[in-house]
Amino acid sequence: MNRYLEQLIELSKIDKEIDSFEPKIEAIKKELFLVQKKEDELVQKKDTLLEEKKENELKIRQHELHIAELSEKLNDINKKSAAVKSEKEMKALQLEEDITKEQLDFANEEIERLQKANELKDEFVLEIEEELKEVQKVVEATKAEVEEKLANLEKERAEVYAKREKLLGKINQKILEFYHKVRKWAGNTTVVPVKKQACYGCYMRINDKTYAAVIKSEDIVTCPHCGRILYVEETTEEE
Repeated sequence: MNRYLEQLIELSKIDKEIDSFEPKIEAIKKELFLVQKKEDELVQKKDTLLEEKKENELKIRQHELHIAELSEKLNDINKKSAAVKSEKEMKALQLEEDITKEQLDFANEEIERLQKANELKDEFVLEIEEELKEVQKVVEATKAEVEEKLANLEKERAEVYAKREKLLGKINQKILEFYHKVRKWAGNTTVVPVKKQACYGCYMRINDKTYAAVIKSEDIVTCPHCGRILYVEETTEEE
């Protein structure tokens, strides 16, 4: 096989390996992202409950103020009752007293409802805090694991880059420029095998003359349809 072609085949494999690191890194980072997302969701849930509890406490204080006002109003009604001179005035005061008592009952019921709601929220907050402790342990463990995986991956990538740099020092500059020109649009399918007389980049059948040239491997041959660099994979006797 042509020496330059061998070098390009090797280079394309190295470039493909280099490109494979990014998805691997993203996949590893995703492991941490997923557990951190769970932690964030729990924190958000807890914050929402605490905010709702705070709003309920504000409503309770407002109802308590309203109760004080209503109680004062009832006292005034009782005082006025002593000075009532007509049945009409008595009925009006009685109606006002009934409405005031209804408002008092409603305010007290609301305070009781809000207090029970806050007790329930406190229970939920405690449950979330317990779950959060467990999730945070998982987050810390995952962080350490992810850092180790990323460090190993970076070491592997550095080794592959070193291998690439060493190979680049051997390749003819013009051949390398041609490779990069094709790679701009073909990416990791810059150098592809020919199988069953078809380019495995565009999957188009190549003519006999081109196929014969690819088999000889004396020169760098490109696909007449897509322009990718072609080669024939070595096969075992069994294949």
